[in-house]
Amino acid sequence: MSTLHFLDTNILLYSISRDPNETRKREQAIALMDEDGGALSVQVLQEFYVQATRASRPDPIPHPLAAGLIRTWMRFAVQDITASILTQALDIKAKHGFSYWDSAIIAASISMIAIISSPAIFWPMISASIGPFALRS
Repeated sequence: MSTLHFLDTNILLYSISRDPNETRKREQAIALMDEDGGALSVQVLQEFYVQATRASRPDPIPHPLAAGLIRTWMRFAVQDITASILTQALDIKAKHGFSYWDSAIIAASISMIAIISSPAIFWPMISASIGPFALRS
């Protein structure tokens, strides 16, 4: 079985970016999404929808396009939001000081035994330095 790599909201958003300054990020996001073993959570899909369609976004996408992308991305392994994910996220937040939302993504990733793929500065530190199993205690 191949290792899952967890795609966070930023990966999905960069994959649709039309900003010329984000060309490299878009290409990297698409490359990650083309790899086998992609995983995400319902929370990530929800966050994508809200951010991609928000009126204050420089290039909001219409509902039908956002909904279609989400349906397409359901081809990835998708972690539901569960009471267990919620309580694990609360524990991660308390122990490590991350925001609740970031902690929920970490908890979803741990439940799927996935490596987190994200452009955010602290995510590589989590997956490379402490790893998902260090957060299980």
